[in-house]
Amino acid sequence: MATAPKEAVSRDSSSIRVEIFDQVYHLRGSDPAYVLKLAQFVDEKMRAVAEQTSTVDSVRLAVLAALNIADEYHLLKGKLGSGGTESSQRARQLSRLLDEVLEDQRRAG
Repeated sequence: MATAPKEAVSRDSSSIRVEIFDQVYHLRGSDPAYVLKLAQFVDEKMRAVAEQTSTVDSVRLAVLAALNIADEYHLLKGKLGSGGTESSQRARQLSRLLDEVLEDQRRAG
């Protein structure tokens, strides 16, 4: 089971202490909650990869986790990219239909 990265009790506004795969990192960001969320996500990915592989090399696990994250990113980016095109086409089609209905009403009325 993945453990959440741990936040340091004391931190200044620019440094956030997180733990990813049993390693402590001091990260900077304008939104500490978001940085912690990202660190937890990476920690969970690394632990999931560790469960599926026999390697104990943390660098290798990090690269494999990064590849998994990159794969998810590109799949979602592809879905959003094609979805936007489909949405735009559908919107144009509906707009033309609405124009036709309004033109018919104008002629009839």
